[in-house]
Amino acid sequence: MADSAASQSAKARFGTFGGVFVPNVLTILGLIYFLRTGWVVGQVGMVYALLIVAIANLISLMTGLSLSAVATSMTVRTGGAYFILTRTLGLEFGGAIGLPLFLSQAVSVAFYVIGFTEALEWVAPGMVPYARFISTGVVLLFGLLAWVGADFAIKVQYLVLAVLLAAIASFYMGGWTGPLEPVLGPVHSDLHLQFTNAVQRELAHPQGFWVVFAVYFPAVTGIMVGASMSGDLKNPGKAIPRGTLLSIAFTAVVYITTTMWISLTSNREDLLTNNLVMQDIAIWPHLKLVLLGVWAATLSSALGSVLAAPRTMQALAMDRVIPHFFGSQLGHRTEPRAAILVTTAIAVGIVWMGSLNFVATIITMFFLATYGTMNLAAGIEKLIGNPSYRPTFNLHWSLSLLGAAGCFGAMLLINWPATLVVIGVILLVFLMLERRSLTTEFGDLRSGIWASVARHSLLKLEAAPKRTKNWRPNVIAFTGHPRNRKHLVKIGEWLLRGQGILSFVEIMVGDVAKLAISGIRNEHRDEIASFLREQEVDAFAECQIARDFYEGAITVAQSHGLAGLEPNTILMGLSETPVGLAKQQALIPVFSSLRKSVLLLSYDPQRGYGDRKRIDVWWGGKSRNGELMLLLAHIVRSHRDWTGCKVRLLQIIDSESEADKTRDRLAKLLAEVRVKATPKPVARKDGESVQDAIARASGDADLTVIGMQMPTETNAEEIAARVRQLINPLGSVLMVRSAETEDVLSGETVMIEALPE
Repeated sequence: MADSAASQSAKARFGTFGGVFVPNVLTILGLIYFLRTGWVVGQVGMVYALLIVAIANLISLMTGLSLSAVATSMTVRTGGAYFILTRTLGLEFGGAIGLPLFLSQAVSVAFYVIGFTEALEWVAPGMVPYARFISTGVVLLFGLLAWVGADFAIKVQYLVLAVLLAAIASFYMGGWTGPLEPVLGPVHSDLHLQFTNAVQRELAHPQGFWVVFAVYFPAVTGIMVGASMSGDLKNPGKAIPRGTLLSIAFTAVVYITTTMWISLTSNREDLLTNNLVMQDIAIWPHLKLVLLGVWAATLSSALGSVLAAPRTMQALAMDRVIPHFFGSQLGHRTEPRAAILVTTAIAVGIVWMGSLNFVATIITMFFLATYGTMNLAAGIEKLIGNPSYRPTFNLHWSLSLLGAAGCFGAMLLINWPATLVVIGVILLVFLMLERRSLTTEFGDLRSGIWASVARHSLLKLEAAPKRTKNWRPNVIAFTGHPRNRKHLVKIGEWLLRGQGILSFVEIMVGDVAKLAISGIRNEHRDEIASFLREQEVDAFAECQIARDFYEGAITVAQSHGLAGLEPNTILMGLSETPVGLAKQQALIPVFSSLRKSVLLLSYDPQRGYGDRKRIDVWWGGKSRNGELMLLLAHIVRSHRDWTGCKVRLLQIIDSESEADKTRDRLAKLLAEVRVKATPKPVARKDGESVQDAIARASGDADLTVIGMQMPTETNAEEIAARVRQLINPLGSVLMVRSAETEDVLSGETVMIEALPE
């Protein structure tokens, strides 16, 4: 721990200005500022150009505000935007953004250096054949600067910033006499004339507004370069918000004033045809300060990226998204040197590639996707109100979501095919990381999202009127440890078919205080949950402690569940002992009084569930058992494990003469309730008992569903004996006692007191 603290202390060496503000400003004020601002004004006029600048910077500002809010709610370490997104949205989603983000940052190094080389060719055309060699040399030089250390690189950035500011200042100092003709009158008269001309042409091409916006918008990206230095900042929680917002404000002022000044001091033809119109406007054009500014802008952006990319990669390696080696410092105390080598190699490789226009667009898309996701994370965090989200920089969720919409909208406007590519890449990486099932020690807001959605849904469900039309089985399965009763797990899964709520509950018999303190209850619950995940069963695990199993079962039946999702069905395995079976029968009236239907499963270990091709339902015509039995058989038959299964609806009759009438009545019933089954009257032979008739007809069924009568305190043991006698000749049997007060098939309400026995 001491070594870790020392390492962190060694890294934390930059403040707000050098660590965040300067890298951001140098990356934001890039080629588009110098070479495309005039073109934007020439295309749409000053007012629309200012509107474009305002919209772009507004999106940038909202993203900066979201970044500030999230950054002040956590301890930000190495990785910047990736670290923040991972600790907010989870490792899979953060990694899906972080990996493409690193590649974009690494490739950006090459693009900025290529831009510098092309700008160099304007004054030295003879360098064209050697452009790639020059670009390679610059990339290697910047890689060396990063290898030596960010301290030295930051010092170089101060020099670059000075050149950049000198170029901008020379532009503001020029143009006071106007570029068209010598000004003989006062300065303000000439400015007024140029302003009038600018306003007259501002509606020239309004139909190209969004096209021009798409070209210009990348000019305001780069606001998270400083955040990528998070692991090297003295106080990231303060430096990131302050540095980011100050850099956005400073560059916004530069963009707005430049747009106005270039509009007031140029004619439209120059703006549309001369990329270096700012050089012509600048004072002392022979010094070519603006051209130096172009070089400074490209080099500064490259330098910012060569510092940011390795730190993103290091954070990815620390989270095991990529192999741990890539996060190695190779003996250095502060610099991620392995990642610097990889970043430099990628940049050199890109320099020697062919046409990169589409790749350049993809890079912009990845940056915008990162910005949009950051807004989304801040908005959702604020919206769901996790108690752990306590930013010192508060921001309303609507502003964050508006910023997210702006980023994603800008992506579509700039290049919608590239947007689809980016979404595809992010989704692919997300699925790959999800398959790896990486474990983390940090939480994320996903559980908070689901908790918020669940709370809202439960409140709506509680307020909604209860209708039998929406009935579905919500089952408590008393299984002990389900690993020992897989047949109960299976029938529970089939009965739910992904539509209801299934909970597997173990009742631990013993002293509540002693067992709770020992932690064994939580261990058993975790074991049940782990087993259910292994079996890919969507169900809940629970373990309760009680002095007696049956008292515990009654307690769970009363208390388990939430309003609107209370359990309506109890599932148990049929006891194999006469005493246990009698106790189960005695529980049925108690559960029924609690409005819980009871299902007892007698499982044949020899035959199991057979071929899963036939389910027999025995219709008794009393209480509500028949409707529930038929519905449960329909649900089981609908499961993919029972594909091709046939359901038979059987009823005992005294003679064959009643067969046709009974068959028609059963067929009519099936048609009314829209359940596909075959009606089957079973006539008893002379002297044949009901039990024998059932055994004869359903002895080869894969699952037999039979109703149970309501036991009383005096006849529970007698009924238990009859149940055992009934099921012995059969295979697996599901016995049903319905507690529903309505017909779950037709929805007709029947008062429970009026139910015939």
